Amino acid sequence: MTDDKEFLGKEPVNKLLFKLALPTVIAQLVNVLYNIVDRIYIGHMPGDGALALTGVGVCMPLILVVSAFAALVSSGGAPRASISMGKNDYAHAENILGNCFSVLLIISAVLTTVLLVFNRPLLLLFGASNNTISYASSYITIYALGTVFVQLTLGMNMFITAQGFAKTGMLTVLIGAVCNIILDPVFIFIFGMGVRGAALATIISQAISCIWCVKFLCSDKSFLRIRRKYLLIKRNIIVPCLTLGTATFIMQLSESIIAVCFNSSLLKYGGDVAVGAMTICTSTMQFAMLPLQGIGQGAQPISSYNYGARNVARVKETFRLLLIICLIYSVSLYLGIMLFPRAFASIFSNDSALIDYSANALRIYCAVLFVFGIQVSCQLTFTSIGNALYSIIVAVVRKFVLLIPLIYILPNLNILQDKTMAVYMAEPVADIIAVTFTAIIFAWQFKTALKKLEILK
Repeated sequence: MTDDKEFLGKEPVNKLLFKLALPTVIAQLVNVLYNIVDRIYIGHMPGDGALALTGVGVCMPLILVVSAFAALVSSGGAPRASISMGKNDYAHAENILGNCFSVLLIISAVLTTVLLVFNRPLLLLFGASNNTISYASSYITIYALGTVFVQLTLGMNMFITAQGFAKTGMLTVLIGAVCNIILDPVFIFIFGMGVRGAALATIISQAISCIWCVKFLCSDKSFLRIRRKYLLIKRNIIVPCLTLGTATFIMQLSESIIAVCFNSSLLKYGGDVAVGAMTICTSTMQFAMLPLQGIGQGAQPISSYNYGARNVARVKETFRLLLIICLIYSVSLYLGIMLFPRAFASIFSNDSALIDYSANALRIYCAVLFVFGIQVSCQLTFTSIGNALYSIIVAVVRKFVLLIPLIYILPNLNILQDKTMAVYMAEPVADIIAVTFTAIIFAWQFKTALKKLEILK
C-alpha cells in the first residue's frame, strides 16, 4: 500500500474500488467459511449430525448479538475516522480509534458474563428443543470465552480497512479462517469433542486474528495507531460513533431477533427439521450478505474520505460502481440458488430428508435475492457519508416493521397450504417492499447530501 495518505482522494475511483473491494470481498468470502465451517463439519458428524446442526443453528441469535455489538462501535467509528482523515485531522481519527477500542473491551466483558450465566434459558427461548439444547449449550458456553477476541477482531479490522489497507484487513480474516478450517476436524473428529471442539477451534482462531489485527494498529505501518492517551473514553468522541453505528447494529441485532422469531414459528409448524432447514437457509444467505458487505467495506473509505474532502464527483462515482457490482453479484447468486438448491443444501448436511426439505425452503426464502444489491449499496452508502438517521430508518423498516410481523401473519393467511413454507415466505415479501422503500429514500437523501457539499465547497 502506498505511503501517500491522500491516495483515497487521488487515484481513479474504478481502480481504487477494485483495489480495495477485491481483498475485502475475498476476506468476506473467507469469512463465510469462517462462519459456516463449524456447521458444515457438525452437519456431517456420524449419527446425530442433523440434531447437532440444529442445536448449533439455535446458537446463531446469540452469536449475532456479539457481532452486532462489534458493529455498533466499528461501523460508526471507522467511517467517522475516514471522514476525519479526509479533513486531514489525524489526531481526531486516532482519538476515535482509541475510544472505540476501549468500548469494545467493556462490551466484551459484559457479553461474556451474560452468555456464561444465562445461555441455557436464552437458548430455550430462542428455539432449542429438548433434543437440541445439550448441543447448543455446549457450543455457546465455550464460544462465550472467546467473546473479547471476536469483538476486537471484528471491530478493529474495520479501522484497518477504513484507512485503505484492504489487503491487511483480508489477512486478518484469512489467518483466522485457515486456522479454523484446520482445527475444526481435529477437535471435532480426531479428539472426539463434537460441538465443543467446533467452538474451541473458533475461539482459538479468533484469538490469532485478534493478535494480528491489534499488533498492526499499534505499529508504524498503520496511518492511525492505538495510542494510550486516546484510550480514555470521551462522550463527544464516542457518542457520534455509536449513533452512526446504530443502523448496522439494528440490522445485525435484528437478525438475532428474527432468527428467534423464525425458529419459534418453524418449531411450532414443522419441528426440528424445519429449524434445521432454517440454519441452512441463513447459512446460504451469508454467501450473499458477507461478500456484499465486503464490496461495501471496500467502497466505504473512498466514499467517506471524499465526502470529508467535499469531492462530490468521486462520491457519486463510487456509489454508481458500488451499485453495479452489488447487483451483478446478487443476481448471480440468486440464479445459482434457484437452479441448484440441493447443491447448496448438501454442503451442510448428508441427511437426505433435511436436504430435500431445505432445497424447497431455499427457493422460497431467497426468491428476491436478485434485488438485494440495491438494499446493501444504499444502506452502506448512507453510513459512509455519516447519515445516521436514514441509515437507521431503512434498517428498522426492513426488519422490524415488515419482516417480524410477516413471520406471524403469513402462516395464518392460507397463502400456502404448508404453513411452514409460509413462514419462509416472509423473507422475500419483506425484502421486495423494503428495497423499494430504501431506493426511494436514498434517491432523495443522497441528492440532498451532495447539494450541501456543493454549497460548502
